[in-house]
Amino acid sequence: MASLHLVPSPVPNPEIKYTKIFINNEWHDSVSGKVFSTYNPTTGEKICDVQEADKADVDKAVQAARSAFSLGSVWRKMDASERGKLLFKLADLVERDSAYLAAGFPPGVVNILPGYGPTAGAAIASHMGIDKVAFTGSTEVGKLIQEAAGKSNLKRVTLELGGKSPNIIFADADFELAVEQAHQGVFFNNGQCCTAGSRIFVEEPIYDEFVRRSVERARRRTVGNPFDPTIEQGPQVSAEQQSRVLELIQSGITEGAKLECGGKAPPSKGFFVEPTVFSDVQDHMRIAKEEIFGPVQQIMKFKTIEEVIERANDTEYGLAAAVFTTDLNKAMTVSAALQAGTVWINCYNALSCQCPFGGFKMSGNGRELGEIGLKEYTEVKTITMKMSGKKS
Repeated sequence: MASLHLVPSPVPNPEIKYTKIFINNEWHDSVSGKVFSTYNPTTGEKICDVQEADKADVDKAVQAARSAFSLGSVWRKMDASERGKLLFKLADLVERDSAYLAAGFPPGVVNILPGYGPTAGAAIASHMGIDKVAFTGSTEVGKLIQEAAGKSNLKRVTLELGGKSPNIIFADADFELAVEQAHQGVFFNNGQCCTAGSRIFVEEPIYDEFVRRSVERARRRTVGNPFDPTIEQGPQVSAEQQSRVLELIQSGITEGAKLECGGKAPPSKGFFVEPTVFSDVQDHMRIAKEEIFGPVQQIMKFKTIEEVIERANDTEYGLAAAVFTTDLNKAMTVSAALQAGTVWINCYNALSCQCPFGGFKMSGNGRELGEIGLKEYTEVKTITMKMSGKKS
């Protein structure tokens, strides 16, 4: 993990400046006049009201973007290096909370539409004037976007969807490293991470000790206000998500898994869930099959390589996986057999902007990052010219 000295200091009470819709380098109220409330998940208290975009606002943004990207526009006349400089400048300005317009983007290039999936999201997915949609979220919503794209203008779609990633710990692994990485692989970002290594398969000889050490680590995990740099775990994103996580925890207890620690909401305000560890988890249980998106660690036992590969792949998802072992041949054999878009060996969540990222099976299609990720936003064109009187 990065040193706290290298992480920007959090602002516990930031000034709320931008609550409107951003179209054509201007801030607007929604066409409908609707707003939605945003709440602080740490306290449950209301922060502000935000303008709610819907189809009419999407239409305005698409019109602005089409104009900005039309042949002969200021943006189209810029070369790649000029556009790249603007993107870096925008990142710096956003970090300093400055106005987007000051970044130098021509009107219509950047548009921001806060809203909900059934309204703004559906309008984007089905819009005849949009050529590409990239979505990160649940598999269920990803299917709806893919369907809407097919029924409209066959727009290209990149989908980064759900996961139930296996993390395989062999008996010859660096034990201390495996325990800590397995812990971070599940509890990072309060468990709200699509790559979360929530199915931990531990080889039988070290299973009991691995469970014991994992429980010790979970009990040491500090929970509280995420603006405090000494806190490791904050709240879930909403009251609804907190309720879903707690319901899945209860299903694990009901189906016979052993609750080692946690399992409840702390008595404090906010949408918190205690760091939770289950042992004796079976593959048919809901907590072993469904994406929890919360701080819940499931630890399962295996005996052979063949067994664990089959069980690891026995899921509708295929976003990520990990293998912990000191045997390079074993690591490569298992990694090649795992049905996942990203496989880590002796590490977890080690991501790089140069490496393509995306999933197999129902974890999505297309890739983000890397050269392949850039190509998702390009079209291939063939131009053939016949020259008369060609001289050799």
